[in-house]
Amino acid sequence: MNSREPVKAVDTQAIPPAVSFWEAFRFWLKLGFISFGGPAGQIAIMHSELVERRRWISEKRFLHALNYCMVLPGPEAQQLATYIGWLMHRTWGGIVAGVLFVLPSLFILIALSWVYIAFGDIPVVVGLFYGIKPAVTAIVVQAAHRIGSRALKNNVLWAIAAASFVAILALNAPFPLIVVAAALIGYLGGRLAPDTFRAGGGHGKVDKSFGPALIDDDTPTPEHARFRWPQLIRIAIVGALLWLVPMGLLSALFGWHGTLTQMGWFFTKAALLTFGGAYAVLPYVYQGAVDHYGWLTPTQMIDGLALGETTPGPLIMVVTFVGFVGGYVKALFGTEMVFLAGALAATLVTWFTFLPSFIFILTGGPLVESTHDDIKFTGPLTAITAAVVGVILNLALFFGYHVLWPQGFAGAFDWGSALIALAAVVALFRFKRNVIEVIAACAVAGLLLKMLIL
Repeated sequence: MNSREPVKAVDTQAIPPAVSFWEAFRFWLKLGFISFGGPAGQIAIMHSELVERRRWISEKRFLHALNYCMVLPGPEAQQLATYIGWLMHRTWGGIVAGVLFVLPSLFILIALSWVYIAFGDIPVVVGLFYGIKPAVTAIVVQAAHRIGSRALKNNVLWAIAAASFVAILALNAPFPLIVVAAALIGYLGGRLAPDTFRAGGGHGKVDKSFGPALIDDDTPTPEHARFRWPQLIRIAIVGALLWLVPMGLLSALFGWHGTLTQMGWFFTKAALLTFGGAYAVLPYVYQGAVDHYGWLTPTQMIDGLALGETTPGPLIMVVTFVGFVGGYVKALFGTEMVFLAGALAATLVTWFTFLPSFIFILTGGPLVESTHDDIKFTGPLTAITAAVVGVILNLALFFGYHVLWPQGFAGAFDWGSALIALAAVVALFRFKRNVIEVIAACAVAGLLLKMLIL
């Protein structure tokens, strides 16, 4: 090679070529398998791939879409993928992007849930989960700290967090009531004291450019993304039918009080309450799935969260585990078809959990595209996020109680679990290790401790 010949580089000043539906399909499929790290990690991956490297969408349009997804209930990373897929390739592009974000995790979690429930009493598996449980407790503590340090910017927000903690711990208040109360406080506070409720919710102004993008700052909104009342009504009707038809069939086949019917109804409500991320709705899932319906035990709930943390996809996919265990243990179709019952329950739960996300994006997207200014819903969102901090802290205490006193306060304190939890806290807070590394190390430590005890 001639030393004077310039090295060829990607032209960052040229508009990228048009992206075909199938090229996008391959990317969304790949994303479904590599989307580890929770919403922050997943959004970072999409930003790196779609804004910086491929330049399918500009920074400003990316953040504009993200701000909308942040004010919706549901997993914001999955909704963001749906939004960008819809913007690029119409309705089917959005559906494919959103489904492929979840589908690999669904199959992986069904397989892992089956291994867990069918072989969970094998000593090796018992040892691994002995170490994983205290790691999960430390991870939830870290989540409370991470969200709290970002959200609790003044004394009013600290007071909301404290009130929600007391409400759910001492008064056993339902999570939906806490969300509604916080949203109302945020709405009123945003009007009466806007500076107090301006913390959080948005992603700031854009001061970066990575070159011309396929969907750039000044790219006109594509025809299919323009707001039209007939289109909104049509999508709303289709979305309602996609909920009503399966719910009606379940009710007709198993009755309203049947396990699968109640799972569909319960997780529809859970989907509409997922403000502030999956950790926020986990107490509600616990209240319903463990306390009210008895689909799984507190210990199984902790184990399910561990599996959700170590698989790609949104953390709210822990509901897939809840559905599988509930369907499997209840032996809905008889003892010979327990796997089928678990897999069907897991799939239905996932359907009802994610369906609202697609409806929100496909109906609300054209409204968002009608303006590229900042979205002003920060008051209620800020108050809800503050309340979520108190709820997550209560969840950490709940997990810690079941891990450190497995037989209740009347039983012995589990020093082995306490040491593993302490090590996990140090690894997460002091050495900034990622969640998967911490869970893997704690699993090995738990196995070794169990071998020494036995």
